[in-house]
Amino acid sequence: MRVKLRCLVDLVIFTSRDLIVSGFVLGTRQTILENKGGGATWFPRSIPSAEDEDFNYRFNSISFMGKEGWIVGKPAILLHTSDAGESWERIPLSAELPGDIVYIKATVEKSAEMVTDEGAIYVTSNKGYNWRAAVQETVSATLNRTVSSGISGASYCTGTFNTVNRSPDGSYVAVSSRGNFYLTWQPGQAFWQPHNRTVARRIQNMGWKADGGLWLLVRGGGLYLSQGTGISEDFEEVPVQSRGFGILDTGYRSKDEAWAASGSGILLRTTNGGKTWLRYKAADDIAANLYSVKFIDDNKGFVLGNDGVLLRYLG
Repeated sequence: MRVKLRCLVDLVIFTSRDLIVSGFVLGTRQTILENKGGGATWFPRSIPSAEDEDFNYRFNSISFMGKEGWIVGKPAILLHTSDAGESWERIPLSAELPGDIVYIKATVEKSAEMVTDEGAIYVTSNKGYNWRAAVQETVSATLNRTVSSGISGASYCTGTFNTVNRSPDGSYVAVSSRGNFYLTWQPGQAFWQPHNRTVARRIQNMGWKADGGLWLLVRGGGLYLSQGTGISEDFEEVPVQSRGFGILDTGYRSKDEAWAASGSGILLRTTNGGKTWLRYKAADDIAANLYSVKFIDDNKGFVLGNDGVLLRYLG
């Protein structure tokens, strides 16, 4: 499916308690699309509480748990719904919030986890009216303490993330703004843990494999997979046919099958856990950069791109 709209940023498909399958797609310039039925057809939506004459919001992240959902964006905005997105309430945020909100995750009823690009992690259990810090300091403060600990490139870091991804168990992996190194955080830790990159080229993006290990993408098209599960600094390069275009994201459908999105409409697929990757030639004619792969479950998957390109997995 191709939607003639803005650059698409995030997507969610959810099933409410009354078993209705719904979904939303977020994008730049306050783009929000809604779907009822699993993702085949999408319609523009507006949220009156997010309309402001002085701002043109970029919605960064959306998450649902049942009928309860959250949206965050830039400039700082937080929206909450309790009725599967029929209506949205705007929740005030502190002007002293460190950094821009880049991610939110619905956890249990009335609860969510929110992350900024400066490494602040906040949790709420009362629909966002009060937030508790899960880390004691921002990434900048952590790097100031650890700059002499052998983290290459830490002294040049602006203290912000380029990307951040959450695992199902609540752990995070984030790439520094320049791609010099990466950081991880696990529930209960007071600080982010910086890690040297063990590859020559700078890191483009990182995320989690279906088995709990890490994948790592470098600028210029390289793909690396960690050895074993959990947080690691041991990665092995995997040959890929990206034709020189940088790979921007990877999404796992299962432990064996995963898809990687790249520039110029390139999609790569593995069916053996990442050992080998083949180009999906049906996507070669798509005149867009594909930069986000999201699998909701084994049967529902999407690829988001620029110029409003949205691809749906058909099996």
